[in-house]
Amino acid sequence: MPAIVAVHGIAQQNKGTEVLAAEWGPALRDGVRQVGVSVDAAALSCAFYGGLFRPAGQIRAVGDPHFRASDLTEDEAELLLLLWREAARVEPDRVASPDADVRAATPGSVQMALRVLARSRFLAGLAERAFIGALKQVRLYLKDPKIRAAARAAVDKAVDIDTRVLVAHSLGSVVAYEALHQYGTTSRWSNVRTLVTLGSPLGIRNLIFDALDPPPNVGRGAWPSQLQRWTNISDDGDVVALIKKLRPLFGDTVVDIRVVNGATRARRDALPDHA
Repeated sequence: MPAIVAVHGIAQQNKGTEVLAAEWGPALRDGVRQVGVSVDAAALSCAFYGGLFRPAGQIRAVGDPHFRASDLTEDEAELLLLLWREAARVEPDRVASPDADVRAATPGSVQMALRVLARSRFLAGLAERAFIGALKQVRLYLKDPKIRAAARAAVDKAVDIDTRVLVAHSLGSVVAYEALHQYGTTSRWSNVRTLVTLGSPLGIRNLIFDALDPPPNVGRGAWPSQLQRWTNISDDGDVVALIKKLRPLFGDTVVDIRVVNGATRARRDALPDHA
């Protein structure tokens, strides 16, 4: 029975629980071994909700849908602009700021933003249609009640009485956070006390943070009642983890840690960030 349940992020629709476990498992075991802890393969299970983003009736997608810049909704374009600003902050040598050009604030800037972001190290090599598809997955999760409920149910299905830790990446951190609130008081979740978020977009105001279920109260995100520990890990070069510090938004129990994961060549110290 899994002591650890992993929750994947965007653009995983062509995978499944076994493929994800094969990718996450060795990295997890190698990591904890560095601090003297041994974890066997059976200790990890991966929740899978990526299939919800495949076309209806399609068992497996073939490549990325052929999205164009004109396919972006207003919300998706707003998120794109935020990511552009963050990429410019992180990599000013490669990415020009949208604030330097008045056109960046207009709908016509979508194609410009996609071109500029393609120069960033973090998004280098990512096809434009794949990036647009990723933005759409974020919006679909937040705007489609059926997808939202099914994604959280996929996490619930992976958890059992032996589960102690949720490890969630990118959009998966939003799914895991909401699943903790929805299912956390049930008996199968009674031993889940630790949440680890990786590259989380939970702190993005308006588009994500203010759209959470349950909603924030007076600017503070609701704390899952049974949770005792929350460690939030981000790389400064990760433009998706737009807000690196979740502690001010979710409470002093959150430990924010910044690491270097190879997304950029910038040199940073991997030190806890409590400021």
